[in-house]
Amino acid sequence: MYRLIALLALILPTGALAEAFQRPIPQPQTATAEGWFFAASVALLLALLAVHMLVRRR
Repeated sequence: MYRLIALLALILPTGALAEAFQRPIPQPQTATAEGWFFAASVALLLALLAVHMLVRRR
């Protein structure tokens, strides 16, 4: 039984050889993504302004 398991352990992994790594091709940024990035940037600036107004000293 031990020899059968050892034989299978040597034969079965031959089908699981890894392929070479292929680098992904970057996709161009869409207009929708640019719009969401702009909205997030404006929201961040408004949040920073709100924090500034809350913590400034008079």
